[in-house]
Amino acid sequence: MFDVNEGIIQVSYIIATILFILALGGLSNQETARRGNWYGIIGMAIALVATLVGDVTQNLEFLIIALLVGGTVGIIAARRVRMTQMPELVAILHSLVGLAAVAVGYANFMGEGHYEGIELTIHDVETYIGILIGAVTFSGSVIAFGKLSGRIGGSPLILPARHLLNLVLLVVVIYYGYQFVVQSAAGGGTMPLVIMTVVSLLFGIHMVMAIGGADMPVVVSMLNSYSGWAASAIGFMLGNDLLIVTGALVGSSGAILSYIMCRAMNRKFLAVIAGGFGTGGGTVAAGSGEDQGEVVPISAEETADLLTSAKEVMIIPGYGMAVAQAQHIVNEITQALRAKKVNVRFGIHPVAGRMPGHMNVLLAEAKVPYDIVFEMDEINDDFPDVDVSVVIGANDIVNPSALEEPDGPIGGMPVLECWKGKTSIVLKRSMATGYAGVQNPLFFKENTRMLFGDAKDTLEAVYKAL
Repeated sequence: MFDVNEGIIQVSYIIATILFILALGGLSNQETARRGNWYGIIGMAIALVATLVGDVTQNLEFLIIALLVGGTVGIIAARRVRMTQMPELVAILHSLVGLAAVAVGYANFMGEGHYEGIELTIHDVETYIGILIGAVTFSGSVIAFGKLSGRIGGSPLILPARHLLNLVLLVVVIYYGYQFVVQSAAGGGTMPLVIMTVVSLLFGIHMVMAIGGADMPVVVSMLNSYSGWAASAIGFMLGNDLLIVTGALVGSSGAILSYIMCRAMNRKFLAVIAGGFGTGGGTVAAGSGEDQGEVVPISAEETADLLTSAKEVMIIPGYGMAVAQAQHIVNEITQALRAKKVNVRFGIHPVAGRMPGHMNVLLAEAKVPYDIVFEMDEINDDFPDVDVSVVIGANDIVNPSALEEPDGPIGGMPVLECWKGKTSIVLKRSMATGYAGVQNPLFFKENTRMLFGDAKDTLEAVYKAL
């Protein structure tokens, strides 16, 4: 339909690739994240236009309709989804990438091919691997969406001999991969491909079901990596260099992020994939309150007095802040304290919330200054000099048992050591455990005070008292 110089298309793809790399660089820092987003948007727009003009030769009207429908759904979702729902939104979007890889793989296989000999074998292997990764990504992401949204419990599903089961599934996939390549050369191959797809879907379900709630931030970044490799596999199937490079960027960055998250939790990546701990959360650990002592409640007025008289205040946000949508009132309290010459800082644990960077996004939305937001490694040694630590809806990331009980469920996980400060004020609705299902000895320490209630309501009362 269009007579366009192939060189212009390739140059457009190169420009889009550069913009995607710049986008990743921009997203690595809060202050440049907005610019990084724009790089990504512009790069994707260039890629879409170049593909439409250079590769689409027929049925353009159907593609435009699909773009309009998809764009409309995306806009509506972006406007309606609350910040607390971002983790499950990310998970379900990953599933769409996996589903796309499966669909493209089957369409590519059933289409009229022009490959012969070794080229056909290579192309079949690309198709097989692409559908394999896509199916695992799709079913795993759907289960992750269910867990993150509360539709599926956070407890790990530990089947008998689950590791042996995974090994058997892997052997089945490899066997049918061989059968697919052999039968495809003879004009068949549909049945091995279908069997592999079903097995891969089951593997994705089993893999994520076996992962406990406490590991879900790693799962989100892991699925992000899988979706990237699925996109890269689509690029190989279609012979599209831009998709190959873009998918590799997403896949490798997701893998690196997963490694960082595992290190932050003192967990091995393979151990996370195999599953291990985590419950649905929201329950009180049996007998834990009697064994560890009594908690000391505090009122909003008393909290305001402590904050006003403090010189150093550390705010530690958790998922509870997201649920209560309390980030804006947190910012107002921060500004009020800073006006009183109180040094206020934020301590962010790498796995706070339900996905990587969840708390950073919430604070940025509330316009908390970037220069007072610090990662755990940057401020953990400062707690002995902190007068008041305010823990807002966090549990596992401030749990002393991670250090005091090496053999416990979260043993060895680095945490924010707020109990080393003068006073810790913990905001919680109740004495329920966190997402890992582990009771927190912090609540029972002598220098800890519990401010019960909805975080937004109690913080508004604190703000009025200030």
